[in-house]
Formats: sequence, structure tokens, C-alpha cells
Amino acid sequence: MDAVLTLADRLALHELPGIYGDAIDDRNWDELDRVFSDDAVFEVKGMATMNGLADIKRFMEEEGQHPLAHLMTNIHVEVDEGGVKLFSRGIAPISRGDVPGEGYPIHFGSYYDEVIKTADGWRIRHRVFSSKRLHKRMAAVDRKQ
Repeated sequence: MDAVLTLADRLALHELPGIYGDAIDDRNWDELDRVFSDDAVFEVKGMATMNGLADIKRFMEEEGQHPLAHLMTNIHVEVDEGGVKLFSRGIAPISRGDVPGEGYPIHFGSYYDEVIKTADGWRIRHRVFSSKRLHKRMAAVDRKQ
């Protein structure tokens, strides 16, 4: 089933995490138009669920104002009978403004994306972000015994 994706498709999919990270770090919410479909759902485990691109932008405008420097890593593209999936890891120092002198602890998380190809290119239609690894990308150390 991998044959459905061209090299150009794979390259475009590998660009999405970086475009997202730069958009968040630069506070360029309109750049998220290149990342998410209009009807996208974005779940931040334990924090929020955003429904639609406009809601994602609103959330980022209200909640994404702390200093960030996203490093997007471990990008995997997978194709199966359910469609195209994109998995990546993100590392970002996030300010603890509520705790003076705490600096910027490093936050690690995983992104699990279902993507679709639109007339404008590849877009994330459903994203789950978690500080734990989920689904088939869950490591043995994360599994309950």
C-alpha cells in the first residue's frame, strides 16, 4: 500500500511537522492553514479538544503565548487500510511563568496525525498530542504490565 504515496507526497508529509512548529513558535496562526484541514480535530490529551481550524487558531492565540522553540523529530509516514498516518515527536522548552525562577523546563510529546490530501496539499485532519506514546508507536516501557 506504500506505493500510493509518491516521493513528492512523502516529502510534503515530512514538511508538515516543521511548518506546524515554526507557525507556533512565530505566532503565525495563519500559517496553520498549511497544516490543518478546515474541519480538523486537535486533541491535547488532558487539556483540550479543538474542533475546526478556526478553533485551533483561537486556542493557540489564547494558550500558545509562552516562549517556545519546537524541535520536531522522529517523523514516520505510514499507510494502511485506514489511510495515511503521520507520527512525530516534539521537544519544546515551555515557560513556567507561574513559578518564578523555574526557567524553561523541556517538554516532550508525541503527535499522532491522520492526514488527507486536499486540492491545496496534505493536511492534518485529526491530531492527538500526548506527553505519552500511544497506539502502535507505544514503546514497551510505556505499556502497563
